[in-house]
Amino acid sequence: MDRLPWSHFHWLVVVGLGTVWILDGLEVTIVGAIASRLTEKASGLGLTTAQVGLAAAIYVAGACVGSLVFGYLTDRFGRKKLFILTLGLYLLATVLTAFSVTPWMFFVFRFFTGAGIGGEYAAINSAIDELIPARRRGVVDLAINGSYWLGTAFGAILTVFLLNTAIFPANIGWRIAFGLGAVLGLVILLVRRNVPESPRWMFIHGRDEAAEKEVAEIERDIEKESGSQLEAVPDDKGIEIHQRRSTGFGEIIRVGIHQYPKRSVLGLSLFIGQAFLYNAVFFTYALVLTNLLKVPADVAPWSLIPIAIGNFLGPLLLGRLFDSVGRRFMITLSYVGSGVLLIGTALLFSAGALDAVWLTVCWMVVFFFASAGASAAYLTVSEIFPMETRAMAIAFFYAVGTAAGGIVGPILFGQLIGGGVQAVAFGYYLGAGLMIAAGLVELFLGVDAERKSLEDVAAPLSAGTPAQTGSPSQSRSESGR
Repeated sequence: MDRLPWSHFHWLVVVGLGTVWILDGLEVTIVGAIASRLTEKASGLGLTTAQVGLAAAIYVAGACVGSLVFGYLTDRFGRKKLFILTLGLYLLATVLTAFSVTPWMFFVFRFFTGAGIGGEYAAINSAIDELIPARRRGVVDLAINGSYWLGTAFGAILTVFLLNTAIFPANIGWRIAFGLGAVLGLVILLVRRNVPESPRWMFIHGRDEAAEKEVAEIERDIEKESGSQLEAVPDDKGIEIHQRRSTGFGEIIRVGIHQYPKRSVLGLSLFIGQAFLYNAVFFTYALVLTNLLKVPADVAPWSLIPIAIGNFLGPLLLGRLFDSVGRRFMITLSYVGSGVLLIGTALLFSAGALDAVWLTVCWMVVFFFASAGASAAYLTVSEIFPMETRAMAIAFFYAVGTAAGGIVGPILFGQLIGGGVQAVAFGYYLGAGLMIAAGLVELFLGVDAERKSLEDVAAPLSAGTPAQTGSPSQSRSESGR
Protein backbone atom coordinates (compact mmCIF):
# COMPACT_ATOMS: atom_id res chain seq x y z
CA MET A 1 0.00 0.00 0.00
CA ASP A 2 2.86 2.39 0.78
CA ARG A 3 4.40 2.12 -2.68
CA LEU A 4 1.22 2.96 -4.60
CA PRO A 5 1.14 6.24 -6.58
CA TRP A 6 -1.64 8.70 -5.78
CA SER A 7 -4.79 7.70 -7.64
CA HIS A 8 -8.57 7.80 -7.85
CA PHE A 9 -8.65 5.18 -5.10
CA HIS A 10 -6.95 7.52 -2.64
CA TRP A 11 -9.35 10.35 -3.48
CA LEU A 12 -12.19 7.92 -2.71
CA VAL A 13 -10.67 7.28 0.70
CA VAL A 14 -10.23 11.01 1.40
CA VAL A 15 -13.77 11.94 0.32
CA GLY A 16 -15.49 8.89 1.80
CA LEU A 17 -13.74 8.98 5.16
CA GLY A 18 -12.27 12.45 5.63
CA THR A 19 -15.34 14.58 5.00
CA VAL A 20 -16.93 13.48 8.27
CA TRP A 21 -14.83 16.13 10.01
CA ILE A 22 -16.92 18.73 8.20
CA LEU A 23 -19.95 17.20 9.93
CA ASP A 24 -18.31 17.51 13.34
CA GLY A 25 -17.49 21.16 12.78
CA LEU A 26 -21.02 21.76 11.52
CA GLU A 27 -22.56 20.06 14.57
CA VAL A 28 -20.56 21.98 17.17
CA THR A 29 -21.08 25.33 15.44
CA ILE A 30 -24.80 24.87 14.95
CA VAL A 31 -25.41 24.02 18.59
CA GLY A 32 -23.36 26.99 19.76
CA ALA A 33 -25.15 29.33 17.35
CA ILE A 34 -28.68 28.17 18.17
CA ALA A 35 -28.14 28.10 21.95
CA SER A 36 -29.97 31.37 22.54
CA ARG A 37 -32.87 30.29 20.28
CA LEU A 38 -33.33 27.06 22.22
CA THR A 39 -33.91 29.06 25.40
CA GLU A 40 -36.96 30.73 23.83
CA LYS A 41 -40.36 29.11 24.43
CA ALA A 42 -41.20 29.72 20.77
CA SER A 43 -38.46 27.24 19.82
CA GLY A 44 -40.54 24.33 21.07
CA LEU A 45 -37.94 23.33 23.66
CA GLY A 46 -37.57 26.29 26.01
CA LEU A 47 -34.29 25.18 27.59
CA THR A 48 -32.76 27.15 30.41
CA THR A 49 -29.23 28.50 29.98
CA ALA A 50 -28.05 25.85 32.44
CA GLN A 51 -29.66 23.14 30.30
CA VAL A 52 -27.91 24.50 27.19
CA GLY A 53 -24.59 24.06 29.00
CA LEU A 54 -25.67 20.61 30.15
CA ALA A 55 -26.49 19.63 26.55
CA ALA A 56 -22.97 20.65 25.47
CA ALA A 57 -21.45 18.59 28.28
CA ILE A 58 -23.64 15.61 27.36
CA TYR A 59 -22.47 15.82 23.74
CA VAL A 60 -18.84 15.82 24.91
CA ALA A 61 -19.54 12.88 27.26
CA GLY A 62 -21.14 10.99 24.39
CA ALA A 63 -18.11 11.65 22.19
CA CYS A 64 -15.76 10.33 24.88
CA VAL A 65 -17.82 7.21 25.55
CA GLY A 66 -18.36 6.59 21.85
CA SER A 67 -14.68 6.91 21.04
CA LEU A 68 -13.72 4.31 23.65
CA VAL A 69 -16.50 1.82 22.88
CA PHE A 70 -16.25 2.05 19.10
CA GLY A 71 -12.46 2.31 19.23
CA TYR A 72 -12.28 -1.10 20.87
CA LEU A 73 -14.82 -2.53 18.41
CA THR A 74 -12.88 -1.06 15.48
CA ASP A 75 -9.74 -2.94 16.49
CA ARG A 76 -11.76 -6.11 17.03
CA PHE A 77 -14.24 -6.19 14.14
CA GLY A 78 -12.59 -4.07 11.48
CA ARG A 79 -12.41 -0.51 10.20
CA LYS A 80 -15.16 -0.69 7.59
CA LYS A 81 -17.90 -2.17 9.76
CA LEU A 82 -17.35 0.51 12.34
CA PHE A 83 -16.98 3.52 10.06
CA ILE A 84 -20.34 2.52 8.54
CA LEU A 85 -21.93 1.89 11.95
CA THR A 86 -20.71 5.10 13.60
CA LEU A 87 -21.85 7.30 10.72
CA GLY A 88 -25.21 5.51 10.74
CA LEU A 89 -25.56 6.23 14.47
CA TYR A 90 -24.73 9.89 13.87
CA LEU A 91 -27.35 10.14 11.10
CA LEU A 92 -30.09 8.56 13.19
CA ALA A 93 -29.34 10.62 16.30
CA THR A 94 -29.11 13.89 14.36
CA VAL A 95 -32.47 13.32 12.66
CA LEU A 96 -34.06 12.48 16.01
CA THR A 97 -32.52 15.63 17.51
CA ALA A 98 -34.35 17.68 14.91
CA PHE A 99 -37.65 16.20 16.13
CA SER A 100 -37.00 16.74 19.85
CA VAL A 101 -39.99 18.20 21.68
CA THR A 102 -38.76 17.95 25.29
CA PRO A 103 -35.41 18.71 26.95
CA TRP A 104 -34.79 15.08 27.90
CA MET A 105 -35.21 13.97 24.29
CA PHE A 106 -32.75 16.63 23.18
CA PHE A 107 -30.21 15.47 25.81
CA VAL A 108 -30.51 11.77 24.88
CA PHE A 109 -30.16 12.39 21.15
CA ARG A 110 -27.23 14.76 21.66
CA PHE A 111 -25.45 12.04 23.65
CA PHE A 112 -25.82 9.52 20.82
CA THR A 113 -24.87 12.12 18.21
CA GLY A 114 -21.67 12.70 20.17
CA ALA A 115 -21.13 8.94 20.48
CA GLY A 116 -21.33 8.56 16.72
CA ILE A 117 -18.87 11.39 16.10
CA GLY A 118 -16.50 10.13 18.81
CA GLY A 119 -16.54 6.66 17.29
CA GLU A 120 -15.73 8.18 13.91
CA TYR A 121 -12.41 9.55 15.18
CA ALA A 122 -11.08 6.09 15.99
CA ALA A 123 -12.50 4.24 12.98
CA ILE A 124 -11.64 6.92 10.43
CA ASN A 125 -8.13 7.90 11.52
CA SER A 126 -7.00 4.28 11.76
CA ALA A 127 -8.46 3.42 8.34
CA ILE A 128 -7.01 6.50 6.62
CA ASP A 129 -3.50 5.91 7.93
CA GLU A 130 -3.58 2.26 6.85
CA LEU A 131 -4.77 3.07 3.31
CA ILE A 132 -2.75 6.19 2.48
CA PRO A 133 0.91 5.85 1.25
CA ALA A 134 3.52 6.65 3.92
CA ARG A 135 5.09 9.48 1.94
CA ARG A 136 1.78 11.43 2.00
CA ARG A 137 0.33 10.30 5.30
CA GLY A 138 1.17 13.55 7.08
CA VAL A 139 -0.25 16.03 4.59
CA VAL A 140 -3.41 13.96 4.02
CA ASP A 141 -4.07 13.48 7.74
CA LEU A 142 -3.59 17.16 8.51
CA ALA A 143 -5.75 18.34 5.61
CA ILE A 144 -8.54 15.95 6.59
CA ASN A 145 -8.50 16.92 10.25
CA GLY A 146 -8.34 20.58 9.24
CA SER A 147 -11.52 20.19 7.16
CA TYR A 148 -13.38 20.37 10.48
CA TRP A 149 -13.15 24.12 10.08
CA LEU A 150 -14.91 24.09 6.73
CA GLY A 151 -17.91 22.70 8.61
CA THR A 152 -17.46 25.40 11.24
CA ALA A 153 -17.50 28.21 8.67
CA PHE A 154 -20.44 26.64 6.82
CA GLY A 155 -22.36 26.21 10.07
CA ALA A 156 -21.78 29.83 11.08
CA ILE A 157 -23.12 31.12 7.77
CA LEU A 158 -25.98 28.63 7.70
CA THR A 159 -27.34 29.47 11.13
CA VAL A 160 -27.43 33.20 10.37
CA PHE A 161 -30.16 32.47 7.82
CA LEU A 162 -31.88 29.58 9.58
CA LEU A 163 -32.30 31.61 12.77
CA ASN A 164 -33.79 34.57 10.91
CA THR A 165 -37.46 34.49 12.01
CA ALA A 166 -38.40 36.54 8.94
CA ILE A 167 -37.49 33.46 6.87
CA PHE A 168 -38.17 30.51 9.19
CA PRO A 169 -40.41 30.26 12.28
CA ALA A 170 -38.58 30.06 15.61
CA ASN A 171 -39.50 26.41 16.08
CA ILE A 172 -38.45 25.33 12.56
CA GLY A 173 -35.09 26.94 11.64
CA TRP A 174 -32.98 25.14 14.23
CA ARG A 175 -34.56 21.82 13.29
CA ILE A 176 -33.67 22.35 9.64
CA ALA A 177 -30.07 22.97 10.69
CA PHE A 178 -29.82 19.48 12.17
CA GLY A 179 -31.65 18.02 9.18
CA LEU A 180 -29.14 19.48 6.73
CA GLY A 181 -26.32 17.88 8.71
CA ALA A 182 -28.07 14.53 8.31
CA VAL A 183 -28.44 15.04 4.54
CA LEU A 184 -24.71 15.71 4.21
CA GLY A 185 -23.98 12.64 6.33
CA LEU A 186 -26.19 10.48 4.11
CA VAL A 187 -24.26 11.56 1.02
CA ILE A 188 -20.99 10.67 2.76
CA LEU A 189 -22.41 7.28 3.75
CA LEU A 190 -23.24 6.47 0.12
CA VAL A 191 -19.64 7.26 -0.91
CA ARG A 192 -18.18 5.44 2.09
CA ARG A 193 -19.79 2.13 1.12
CA ASN A 194 -17.20 1.90 -1.67
CA VAL A 195 -14.19 2.32 0.63
CA PRO A 196 -12.60 -1.09 1.30
CA GLU A 197 -11.57 -2.66 4.58
CA SER A 198 -7.98 -2.10 5.68
CA PRO A 199 -5.84 -4.91 4.18
CA ARG A 200 -3.50 -4.56 7.17
CA TRP A 201 -6.34 -5.31 9.59
CA MET A 202 -7.62 -8.22 7.49
CA PHE A 203 -4.19 -9.85 7.24
CA ILE A 204 -3.58 -9.81 10.99
CA HIS A 205 -7.08 -11.12 11.72
CA GLY A 206 -6.79 -14.23 9.57
CA ARG A 207 -8.32 -12.90 6.35
CA ASP A 208 -5.06 -12.92 4.40
CA GLU A 209 -6.59 -14.29 1.18
CA ALA A 210 -9.22 -11.52 1.16
CA ALA A 211 -6.53 -8.94 1.91
CA GLU A 212 -4.35 -10.15 -0.98
CA LYS A 213 -7.34 -10.11 -3.34
CA GLU A 214 -8.31 -6.59 -2.30
CA VAL A 215 -4.79 -5.21 -2.73
CA ALA A 216 -4.48 -6.96 -6.11
CA GLU A 217 -7.71 -5.27 -7.27
CA ILE A 218 -6.49 -1.87 -6.11
CA GLU A 219 -3.17 -2.41 -7.91
CA ARG A 220 -4.90 -3.45 -11.14
CA ASP A 221 -7.12 -0.36 -11.06
CA ILE A 222 -4.13 1.92 -10.46
CA GLU A 223 -2.10 0.29 -13.25
CA LYS A 224 -5.04 0.73 -15.61
CA GLU A 225 -5.46 4.36 -14.54
CA SER A 226 -1.76 5.22 -14.83
CA GLY A 227 -1.03 3.09 -17.90
CA SER A 228 2.15 1.69 -16.33
CA GLN A 229 3.07 -1.34 -14.28
CA LEU A 230 3.77 -0.96 -10.56
CA GLU A 231 7.24 -1.70 -9.27
CA ALA A 232 7.75 -5.03 -7.56
CA VAL A 233 7.72 -5.29 -3.77
CA PRO A 234 11.32 -5.63 -2.42
CA ASP A 235 12.02 -9.03 -0.88
CA ASP A 236 13.37 -7.48 2.32
CA LYS A 237 10.04 -5.74 3.08
CA GLY A 238 8.22 -8.88 4.21
CA ILE A 239 7.41 -9.58 7.87
CA GLU A 240 6.04 -12.70 9.53
CA ILE A 241 2.66 -12.27 11.20
CA HIS A 242 1.07 -14.60 13.75
CA GLN A 243 -2.60 -14.02 13.12
CA ARG A 244 -5.02 -13.38 15.94
CA ARG A 245 -8.74 -12.93 16.39
CA SER A 246 -8.68 -10.05 18.85
CA THR A 247 -6.57 -8.01 21.25
CA GLY A 248 -7.78 -7.74 24.85
CA PHE A 249 -7.91 -4.66 27.03
CA GLY A 250 -5.12 -6.04 29.19
CA GLU A 251 -2.72 -6.16 26.28
CA ILE A 252 -3.79 -2.70 25.12
CA ILE A 253 -2.98 -1.28 28.57
CA ARG A 254 0.31 -3.16 28.69
CA VAL A 255 1.39 -1.76 25.35
CA GLY A 256 0.67 1.83 26.41
CA ILE A 257 2.20 1.62 29.89
CA HIS A 258 5.05 -0.86 29.58
CA GLN A 259 6.04 -1.09 25.92
CA TYR A 260 5.54 2.55 24.87
CA PRO A 261 5.35 4.71 28.04
CA LYS A 262 7.12 7.70 26.47
CA ARG A 263 4.79 7.65 23.49
CA SER A 264 1.82 7.54 25.85
CA VAL A 265 3.10 10.63 27.68
CA LEU A 266 3.58 12.30 24.30
CA GLY A 267 0.02 11.53 23.17
CA LEU A 268 -1.52 12.78 26.42
CA SER A 269 0.52 15.99 26.33
CA LEU A 270 -0.41 16.84 22.74
CA PHE A 271 -4.11 16.13 23.20
CA ILE A 272 -4.60 17.85 26.55
CA GLY A 273 -2.74 20.97 25.39
CA GLN A 274 -4.71 21.47 22.19
CA ALA A 275 -8.06 20.39 23.68
CA PHE A 276 -7.82 22.89 26.54
CA LEU A 277 -6.87 25.72 24.20
CA TYR A 278 -9.59 25.06 21.66
CA ASN A 279 -12.46 24.29 24.00
CA ALA A 280 -11.60 27.16 26.32
CA VAL A 281 -11.45 29.78 23.57
CA PHE A 282 -14.19 28.53 21.25
CA PHE A 283 -16.83 27.90 23.89
CA THR A 284 -16.38 31.44 25.23
CA TYR A 285 -15.17 33.59 22.31
CA ALA A 286 -18.67 35.06 21.74
CA LEU A 287 -18.94 35.95 25.44
CA VAL A 288 -15.56 37.69 25.32
CA LEU A 289 -16.67 39.77 22.34
CA THR A 290 -20.15 40.62 23.65
CA ASN A 291 -19.46 41.01 27.38
CA LEU A 292 -15.98 42.53 27.38
CA LEU A 293 -15.68 44.24 23.99
CA LYS A 294 -19.39 45.18 23.64
CA VAL A 295 -19.91 43.56 20.25
CA PRO A 296 -23.63 43.15 19.37
CA ALA A 297 -24.85 39.58 19.88
CA ASP A 298 -25.98 39.25 16.26
CA VAL A 299 -22.56 40.36 14.97
CA ALA A 300 -20.29 38.24 17.19
CA PRO A 301 -20.94 34.90 15.37
CA TRP A 302 -19.51 36.34 12.14
CA SER A 303 -16.07 36.53 13.75
CA LEU A 304 -15.99 32.74 13.77
CA ILE A 305 -15.68 32.67 9.98
CA PRO A 306 -12.21 34.30 9.69
CA ILE A 307 -11.03 32.28 12.70
CA ALA A 308 -12.24 29.09 11.00
CA ILE A 309 -10.44 30.09 7.79
CA GLY A 310 -7.18 30.50 9.73
CA ASN A 311 -7.70 27.08 11.32
CA PHE A 312 -8.30 25.44 7.95
CA LEU A 313 -5.38 27.09 6.17
CA GLY A 314 -2.84 26.07 8.83
CA PRO A 315 -2.97 22.28 8.24
CA LEU A 316 -3.56 22.76 4.52
CA LEU A 317 -0.53 24.98 3.87
CA LEU A 318 1.85 23.51 6.46
CA GLY A 319 0.88 19.85 6.00
CA ARG A 320 3.54 19.01 3.39
CA LEU A 321 6.27 20.17 5.76
CA PHE A 322 5.27 17.47 8.26
CA ASP A 323 6.29 14.89 5.63
CA SER A 324 9.38 16.70 4.31
CA VAL A 325 10.90 18.68 7.19
CA GLY A 326 9.66 16.13 9.72
CA ARG A 327 7.13 15.49 12.47
CA ARG A 328 9.26 16.44 15.46
CA PHE A 329 10.34 19.88 14.21
CA MET A 330 6.96 20.88 12.77
CA ILE A 331 4.85 19.71 15.72
CA THR A 332 7.19 21.48 18.14
CA LEU A 333 7.06 24.62 16.00
CA SER A 334 3.26 24.52 15.77
CA TYR A 335 2.69 24.04 19.50
CA VAL A 336 5.39 26.36 20.82
CA GLY A 337 4.74 28.94 18.09
CA SER A 338 1.01 29.12 18.81
CA GLY A 339 1.72 29.33 22.54
CA VAL A 340 4.14 32.23 22.12
CA LEU A 341 1.68 34.04 19.82
CA LEU A 342 -1.11 33.53 22.36
CA ILE A 343 1.07 35.07 25.07
CA GLY A 344 1.54 38.09 22.81
CA THR A 345 -2.23 38.25 22.27
CA ALA A 346 -2.84 38.08 26.02
CA LEU A 347 -0.38 40.92 26.68
CA LEU A 348 -2.04 43.15 24.10
CA PHE A 349 -5.52 42.18 25.28
CA SER A 350 -4.78 42.94 28.93
CA ALA A 351 -3.23 46.29 27.93
CA GLY A 352 -6.45 47.26 26.15
CA ALA A 353 -4.68 47.50 22.79
CA LEU A 354 -7.06 45.14 20.96
CA ASP A 355 -10.57 45.84 19.79
CA ALA A 356 -12.86 43.08 18.49
CA VAL A 357 -11.40 43.18 14.97
CA TRP A 358 -7.77 42.97 16.02
CA LEU A 359 -8.48 40.32 18.67
CA THR A 360 -10.06 38.22 15.91
CA VAL A 361 -7.00 38.79 13.71
CA CYS A 362 -4.74 37.64 16.55
CA TRP A 363 -6.86 34.52 17.03
CA MET A 364 -6.58 33.79 13.29
CA VAL A 365 -2.79 33.86 13.47
CA VAL A 366 -2.63 31.83 16.69
CA PHE A 367 -4.92 29.13 15.37
CA PHE A 368 -3.18 28.98 12.00
CA PHE A 369 -0.32 27.28 13.84
CA ALA A 370 -2.35 25.68 16.63
CA SER A 371 -4.64 23.94 14.12
CA ALA A 372 -1.68 22.35 12.35
CA GLY A 373 -0.41 21.12 15.71
CA ALA A 374 -3.82 19.86 16.84
CA SER A 375 -4.30 17.95 13.57
CA ALA A 376 -0.82 16.48 14.00
CA ALA A 377 -1.83 15.21 17.45
CA TYR A 378 -4.37 12.91 15.80
CA LEU A 379 -1.78 11.90 13.23
CA THR A 380 0.76 11.15 15.96
CA VAL A 381 -1.34 8.80 18.09
CA SER A 382 -2.64 7.01 14.99
CA GLU A 383 0.83 6.04 13.74
CA ILE A 384 3.06 5.53 16.81
CA PHE A 385 1.26 2.50 18.29
CA PRO A 386 0.98 -1.08 16.93
CA MET A 387 -1.73 -1.84 14.40
CA GLU A 388 -3.68 -4.08 16.78
CA THR A 389 -4.20 -1.18 19.23
CA ARG A 390 -4.29 1.75 16.79
CA ALA A 391 -7.99 2.58 16.95
CA MET A 392 -8.08 2.14 20.73
CA ALA A 393 -5.05 4.41 21.14
CA ILE A 394 -6.75 7.14 19.10
CA ALA A 395 -9.93 6.66 21.13
CA PHE A 396 -8.15 6.82 24.48
CA PHE A 397 -6.17 9.97 23.81
CA TYR A 398 -9.14 11.65 22.17
CA ALA A 399 -11.38 10.81 25.14
CA VAL A 400 -8.88 12.01 27.75
CA GLY A 401 -8.02 15.18 25.86
CA THR A 402 -11.64 16.00 25.04
CA ALA A 403 -12.78 15.35 28.61
CA ALA A 404 -10.01 17.52 30.05
CA GLY A 405 -10.35 20.36 27.57
CA GLY A 406 -14.08 20.08 26.95
CA ILE A 407 -15.01 20.14 30.62
CA VAL A 408 -12.28 22.04 32.48
CA GLY A 409 -11.58 24.66 29.79
CA PRO A 410 -15.08 26.09 29.28
CA ILE A 411 -15.90 26.00 32.99
CA LEU A 412 -12.69 27.85 33.88
CA PHE A 413 -13.05 30.45 31.13
CA GLY A 414 -16.71 30.94 31.98
CA GLN A 415 -15.62 31.98 35.46
CA LEU A 416 -12.73 34.10 34.19
CA ILE A 417 -14.99 36.15 31.90
CA GLY A 418 -16.87 37.30 34.98
CA GLY A 419 -13.57 38.60 36.34
CA GLY A 420 -12.97 40.92 33.38
CA VAL A 421 -10.16 41.44 30.88
CA GLN A 422 -7.25 40.64 33.20
CA ALA A 423 -8.81 37.37 34.32
CA VAL A 424 -9.38 36.27 30.72
CA ALA A 425 -5.79 37.21 29.86
CA PHE A 426 -4.67 34.88 32.67
CA GLY A 427 -6.65 32.09 31.01
CA TYR A 428 -4.83 32.80 27.75
CA TYR A 429 -1.48 32.55 29.56
CA LEU A 430 -2.55 29.19 30.99
CA GLY A 431 -3.58 27.85 27.58
CA ALA A 432 -0.33 29.12 26.06
CA GLY A 433 1.67 27.42 28.80
CA LEU A 434 0.02 24.06 28.13
CA MET A 435 0.70 24.37 24.39
CA ILE A 436 4.36 25.30 24.93
CA ALA A 437 4.80 22.45 27.42
CA ALA A 438 3.29 19.97 24.94
CA GLY A 439 5.61 21.31 22.23
CA LEU A 440 8.63 20.71 24.45
CA VAL A 441 7.45 17.16 25.17
CA GLU A 442 7.31 16.62 21.39
CA LEU A 443 10.83 18.01 21.03
CA PHE A 444 12.28 15.45 23.45
CA LEU A 445 9.90 12.47 23.05
CA GLY A 446 8.63 12.92 19.47
CA VAL A 447 8.77 10.06 16.98
CA ASP A 448 10.29 10.66 13.54
CA ALA A 449 7.55 8.84 11.63
CA GLU A 450 7.65 10.86 8.41
CA ARG A 451 7.69 8.81 5.18
CA LYS A 452 7.96 5.54 7.14
CA SER A 453 5.74 2.51 6.91
CA LEU A 454 3.44 2.11 9.92
CA GLU A 455 5.07 -1.25 10.61
CA ASP A 456 8.48 0.45 10.82
CA VAL A 457 7.18 3.10 13.24
CA ALA A 458 5.61 0.49 15.55
CA ALA A 459 5.97 -3.22 14.80
CA PRO A 460 2.69 -5.18 14.99
CA LEU A 461 2.20 -7.09 18.22
CA SER A 462 1.54 -10.12 16.03
CA ALA A 463 4.98 -9.94 14.43
CA GLY A 464 7.59 -12.44 15.54
CA THR A 465 5.84 -14.20 18.42
CA PRO A 466 2.47 -15.97 18.45
CA ALA A 467 -0.35 -14.03 20.10
CA GLN A 468 -1.95 -15.46 23.22
CA THR A 469 -5.60 -14.95 22.34
CA GLY A 470 -7.18 -18.09 23.74
CA SER A 471 -7.01 -19.94 20.43
CA PRO A 472 -4.22 -21.20 18.20
CA SER A 473 -2.65 -18.50 16.07
CA GLN A 474 -1.61 -18.96 12.49
CA SER A 475 1.66 -17.79 11.04
CA ARG A 476 1.65 -15.89 7.76
CA SER A 477 4.29 -14.00 5.87
CA GLU A 478 3.08 -10.57 4.78
CA SER A 479 4.47 -9.51 1.42
CA GLY A 480 4.91 -5.85 2.32
CA ARG A 481 2.42 -4.62 -0.20
